[in-house]
Amino acid sequence: MINKDNSNIHIESINTEELFFKESDLTSDSINTIVNDSLHNADDGELFIEYCESESFVFDDRKLKNASFDVSKGFGLRAIANEATGYAHSSDIDKASLKRASDTVSFITKNNKGNYNSSFNRTNKKLYSDLNPVNSVDFENKVKTLEEIDKYARSINPLVKQVSSSLSGEWQVVRIYRPDGLLVEDIRPLVRLNISVVLEKNGRLETGSRGVGGRVDYQKFLEEDYWKKQVDGALKQAEINLQSIDSPAGEMDVVLGSGFPGILLHEAIGHGLEGDFNRKKTSAFSNLIGEKIAHDSVTVVDDGTIDSRRGSLSIDDEGTPTSCTTLIENGILKGYMQDRHNSNLMGVSPTGNGRRESYAHAPMPRMTNTYMMSGDKEPEEIISSVKNGIYAVDFSGGQVDITSGKFVFSCTEAYKIVDGKIEQPVKGATLIGNGPDVLNRVSMVGNDSAMDTGIGTCGKGGQSVPVGVGQPTMLVNDLTVGGTAR
Repeated sequence: MINKDNSNIHIESINTEELFFKESDLTSDSINTIVNDSLHNADDGELFIEYCESESFVFDDRKLKNASFDVSKGFGLRAIANEATGYAHSSDIDKASLKRASDTVSFITKNNKGNYNSSFNRTNKKLYSDLNPVNSVDFENKVKTLEEIDKYARSINPLVKQVSSSLSGEWQVVRIYRPDGLLVEDIRPLVRLNISVVLEKNGRLETGSRGVGGRVDYQKFLEEDYWKKQVDGALKQAEINLQSIDSPAGEMDVVLGSGFPGILLHEAIGHGLEGDFNRKKTSAFSNLIGEKIAHDSVTVVDDGTIDSRRGSLSIDDEGTPTSCTTLIENGILKGYMQDRHNSNLMGVSPTGNGRRESYAHAPMPRMTNTYMMSGDKEPEEIISSVKNGIYAVDFSGGQVDITSGKFVFSCTEAYKIVDGKIEQPVKGATLIGNGPDVLNRVSMVGNDSAMDTGIGTCGKGGQSVPVGVGQPTMLVNDLTVGGTAR
């Protein structure tokens, strides 16, 4: 049982037994018996049980367009033998379903002789409150806040053509059973507020957006001063984009801003440092541990232990405590992000990065909060060093090929830099490059490392999980920029 040391609410105060086993014929003893029988020939495995409440509200064109609420629960049973994995799941948490799952996964391990199940650590840390955001605020207050967001945006800028806002919340309770009666448990809140505005001027339409989120309840997000700040930010970005000119194209110096531009780091570099790609030698970073792969000022970590962050977890979805894992230190590749399966096959320790979208999915190595740490340069010094380039502040996302490291990212807010000064905003800028190559093109790293505002979602293998990204201001020399200027 995990105890919380930063809240007045404790896991013990919530009857999780009732959430999972109300009207079920399962007991702790019967579960342990089936888990032990299922995994006695396995190298590893676990029973993952999940209960989840989720809701979302979408307010658009001055009206509530969508409101949804869902309750789901189920289990996933996994058994591992060497490189093979057996996985079975069901939305019925009862003895018959669990026994059928056991028969299925046992087939994968029937001739296996190895076992490393005993290598398992517990934790007493708790990084977020148990409070359920879904039922902590009534329906009317949530919808009223979205309505007020719409009214406020329209009242302060006559150019507003459209306002869209959404609010979502989730409360996930997980139990992880392992052989020999080992049980760990976690309660995970998650909320997110997104605001998008469209401005029209002289027939030209431009968009601005802001989003915030984290493993907290709704309280801060419904405070007027807080959501007004987000609206102001969305309007400012749209106003900037109304003034933008077509982006230049070609190879040029690019300054990446602090915070959310870390999404480029996440996609172009982070995925290539996940254990499964490196075990299979399909990553551009395979077999490079101990090698210099970046500028001396580049240090990158994946940290799942930051209080209340969107990508944080007290334990991962295999029950392993999360950690702060150093991936790159002073330009040297130090390690990869690992789940239990890949770490065992690679002969290293798990790092608490085994994650899954839900009980219907097997875990795999995934990022939590991945960011570059601060360097020693002032952001102004970095910008002033650029004679002709681009300052990229915000992105809408991109694509990356894990094997080659090649990526393409679209900027939603960017500016020209001329003779060391930030000038006109530009539109249509895309950054094109190769992750390993870009690491070697970094020449200056700022002292202003910051995390994103809590909106990241990462996709891999058909699964989506919440993540965090971050970085300081940094200069990448001679990066290819795709633009629309003729």
